[in-house]
Amino acid sequence: MSDIEVKIKALREQLTYHAKRYYVDDAPEISDFEYDRMYHELLALEEANPTFFDPSSPTQRVGGAPLDKFEPVTHTVQMNSLSDVFSFEELGDFLTRMQAALPHPVYSVEPKIDGLSVSLRYENGVLVTGATRGDGTVGEDVTQNIKTIFSVPLTLKEPLSLTVRGEVYMPRATFYKINEKREREGLSLLANPRNAAAGSLRQLDPRIAAERKLDIFIFNFQEGSLYTDGHAPTSHTETLERLRELGFKVLENRIKATTAQEVLAHIEKLGAMRDELAFDIDGVVIKIDSLADRVTVGEGTKTPKWAVAYKFPPEQKKTKLLDIEIAVGRTGVLTPTAILSPVRLAGTTVSRATLHNADFIKERGIMLGDTVTVQKAGDIIPEVVTAHPSVRDGSERDFSMPTHCPSCGEPVTRDGDDGAAIRCTNSACPAQLSRGIEHFASKGAMDIDGLGPQVVDLLLKNDLIHDVADLYALTENEIAPLDRMGEKSASNLIAAIARSKSAGLERLIFALGIRGIGQVAATALAAKYRTLEALIAATAEELVTIEDFGQITADYVVDYFSHPQNILLCERLIHAGVLTEATAAPMGDKLAGLTFVLTGTLPTLTRDEASERIRLAGGKVAGSVSKKTSFVVAGEAAGSKLTKAQSLGVSVIDEAELLRMLE
Repeated sequence: MSDIEVKIKALREQLTYHAKRYYVDDAPEISDFEYDRMYHELLALEEANPTFFDPSSPTQRVGGAPLDKFEPVTHTVQMNSLSDVFSFEELGDFLTRMQAALPHPVYSVEPKIDGLSVSLRYENGVLVTGATRGDGTVGEDVTQNIKTIFSVPLTLKEPLSLTVRGEVYMPRATFYKINEKREREGLSLLANPRNAAAGSLRQLDPRIAAERKLDIFIFNFQEGSLYTDGHAPTSHTETLERLRELGFKVLENRIKATTAQEVLAHIEKLGAMRDELAFDIDGVVIKIDSLADRVTVGEGTKTPKWAVAYKFPPEQKKTKLLDIEIAVGRTGVLTPTAILSPVRLAGTTVSRATLHNADFIKERGIMLGDTVTVQKAGDIIPEVVTAHPSVRDGSERDFSMPTHCPSCGEPVTRDGDDGAAIRCTNSACPAQLSRGIEHFASKGAMDIDGLGPQVVDLLLKNDLIHDVADLYALTENEIAPLDRMGEKSASNLIAAIARSKSAGLERLIFALGIRGIGQVAATALAAKYRTLEALIAATAEELVTIEDFGQITADYVVDYFSHPQNILLCERLIHAGVLTEATAAPMGDKLAGLTFVLTGTLPTLTRDEASERIRLAGGKVAGSVSKKTSFVVAGEAAGSKLTKAQSLGVSVIDEAELLRMLE
């Protein structure tokens, strides 16, 4: 072995050792500077000596080129989900069943990491495949992105062939830094660490995934050999301890319990320490620890009978209501937003929360200065739940909605006799114009990347645009000199605007912001009329024949196209080269009469893609599960919708079954 080869081998071993000490053991022995120095020394040696290339070298964690798509991976071991329970009573039923089935059940009680489930396959000690869970049977090959996670060992300490399952997550500190950077750049903020982790792991460019600094906990041994001597482990706890020895970062804060009291006590302990953790957890998993006992209890069709996931109720916190701001939306609706004393809630710091409307404030007797309880609806959208009059000190003040629009000063009106919305009816309202342009550029509409709220305000302030049609007349020379723009940003924005011209009629109808017309209704209109010109000429009598179109919705559409300024806007968009024809095929009838609800992350289709294919086959996509739901299409990390479907006896299918129905 040459001196150079010896040096390369030694550097690889040192870097692997120190990466484990830093990312897995949380006990670094050298500085970041020293680690980076060794890394770049190894990189230079490998580039100068390509004959010594090794795919498991630390320098290959971000070594792959961007992908065109993710290839499907069929799991050799089914990656089942768990049955959820939402109360100690439901959990007690599970524990009682285990007590009846086993003489002395022992449980592993461990935190449920709020991330994305993956499988890692090793052959002869070398990582060969990292795949998402997908529908449990087929996932996506995300090996290049998995390699960017430094706590994932590229090689094991022993040449074993095995498959493990883990949860990829984004640490809270990383999530905050990314959002701070996105806010400075005028980009939309990431909703929560779980969504951020899922989106990062599914980036086609591994360099982007590497920038997101994801992490992982291994929580299951799936198959293969854990020992070179053929020894077979007997318990879940033993498998995790052995995986730790092999170099994996295994699940923390877990205990073995023999009684219901011990199980419940640890759940309460984990719930109390949620804020202190460096990562988000959304519940606690309770598993039978003995592998032999698991066989005795058996497996269900989709979930194991020997384990459940206790889901924490929505986290609630008390804080002070400092003020109420009024925002004017693109349709003129005035929405009250609570300004709160900042409070840590479900993984993020919350200082603003929705108050829905004036009736909501009145019904709950909320006053300015109140102590209020807040929670996140679906762990995403902060909302005020209730006020606490008993702790008032007399400084609180009544709140009333404004009688004039805070943006334009024109009088506001309430929708109908019983309508909850208070609306500014001035079509020239600056706030409506700004929100309307933001909506036009949003991802579900024309998808103009880089045209966020700050850029829209910048263009309006500099008198470069007055409506959405003006976007298509912008030039790089006009944009580049603006504050915080520059030539690169201007070039990217003009390119994004140009790309949006081919979005198609479905997106354009939604982008126009016609009252009452969301993405589903826009798709239905495009499917029926096929061109913008034909839609403009539509009558209310024709429109009400479309499924789920009532008289009110039909009247909204007719009213929009009855205004000369809207017709002129459409003509200017046509003149600018915006595609005003439907891009999707005409509606079919394979799924006619069927209603679908989508939940979780599907293995190959995005939620929007699956919804569009269902609609084009004549089916309907709903946002919530009811007895009228025909099928729930469940992907990875399916949540409460799946649980409700199971309780109502609604058929649950995976993406593969949906695709078979569409064939």
